[in-house]
Amino acid sequence: MKKVVAAALLSVLPLTAAVAADADMQARVEKSKAAIADFFGTLKGELEKAMKEGGPLTAINVCHKTASALTEISSQKHGIQISRVSVKNRNPNNAPDAWEQGVLAKFEERKAAGEDVQAIAYSEVVEKDGRKQFRFMKAIPTGEVCLKCHGEAIDEKVAAKLDEYYPQDKARGYKLGDIRGAFSVKQDM
Repeated sequence: MKKVVAAALLSVLPLTAAVAADADMQARVEKSKAAIADFFGTLKGELEKAMKEGGPLTAINVCHKTASALTEISSQKHGIQISRVSVKNRNPNNAPDAWEQGVLAKFEERKAAGEDVQAIAYSEVVEKDGRKQFRFMKAIPTGEVCLKCHGEAIDEKVAAKLDEYYPQDKARGYKLGDIRGAFSVKQDM
């Protein structure tokens, strides 16, 4: 009888571990989503304020001078590393790593298959330098206001300011609803 009970307990342990791992992953996903929402809400607020004050030229200054600081503040606040990445990046510091490039390619496939860009996200635990790292990405959809600096028809003065700040800019030519890039989260485990 003791052997049967022991065998039954041992068979439950892997299931219990799997449930705990799933709960941990879900908690990390929720934390990542909350951190991104907090960061994006702050950045969006600053951009909206700048747009009201002086239009796209003023908003460019927010992206150029403030966005990186806001990213760092949110990363520290939430205890995770947050970044924005794109294969068509404006700032070379926002170039995706190999894992992010692969996820961005999958995001494009999911969009092409009809998935709502607002809902596209992905998480995974990866090995990095012999350690486990939680990774999460959420697609950034191109909205109407984004087109003023990222669209196909950008005002000449805006384009000149972008060229001044970002001589290697690739973040143009987007259409409404395109995936402009993604928020990316890294967290050591």
